Amino acid sequence: MFKGSLTALITPFRDGKVDEKAFQGLVEWQIDEGTDGLIPCGTTGESPTLSHGEHERVIELCIEAAGGRVPVIAGTGSNSTEECVRLTRHAKAAGADAALIVTPYYNKPSQDGLYAHYKSVAESVDLPIIIYNIPPRSVIDMSVQTMARLAGDFSNIVGVKDATADLTRPLATRQAIGDDFCLLSGEDATVLSFMVNGGDGCISVTSNVAPRACAEMHDAWAAGRTGDAMAINARLFPLHHALFVEPNPVPVKYAAALLEKCTNDVRLPLTPANETTQKQVRDAMASAGLLN
Repeated sequence: MFKGSLTALITPFRDGKVDEKAFQGLVEWQIDEGTDGLIPCGTTGESPTLSHGEHERVIELCIEAAGGRVPVIAGTGSNSTEECVRLTRHAKAAGADAALIVTPYYNKPSQDGLYAHYKSVAESVDLPIIIYNIPPRSVIDMSVQTMARLAGDFSNIVGVKDATADLTRPLATRQAIGDDFCLLSGEDATVLSFMVNGGDGCISVTSNVAPRACAEMHDAWAAGRTGDAMAINARLFPLHHALFVEPNPVPVKYAAALLEKCTNDVRLPLTPANETTQKQVRDAMASAGLLN
């Protein structure tokens, strides 16, 4: 259903507010550069510090700017099931193609609790749902067995963004659920290995600033040009690393500012990239051929 290079979009800010013009400009640039899908209001989009009104507005802006040219997978996750249902209903009404729903953070639900959370959303909103499994941020890990149970019981639970960095996970998930379940990596640095083991693509941070290169890597892989895909991946690897030397999206916001796509502004408790990070990001971008 979803494949290739999909971008977990940053949310540009200016003077403390969402910079709507910069955000829609970023969407247009992403599509022009070959990005296969867009994800507003994920962690990279600083969703934890967006107000409910801002969250909804950013999703609407993305759908409007994309104009049906690529899928929009709206981030609608919350550690409150009721809030998650409400955000997902809004995404459906706004015209999103799917929802990306993170495992509930901080609450630490059991596997039964995870099942009940996604069951509530799937039964409440007729929209394709991609599970976002990211144990480093949410503390909990949805098991393959729970994921298979959900996929078997609800036809609108269609895939996973896997940010476990466990490269055996796509193999296990594919065997447990089958070929129709969409497997998307959430880790830029391991995406080719993920696809070797059955993955369909990547929800990427790096593609915020290197959309053409990321798209070309996925296109090369899909066309069987393995060597070309590996060469692009090797060129991007220092950038993959540099974009996570401080908490996401601090480094990628700085990188986007270098490309004059937005300001370097992030919201507290995040703070702008420090000097060491700035040098690492600049060097990595130069190495990747993104800076003149």
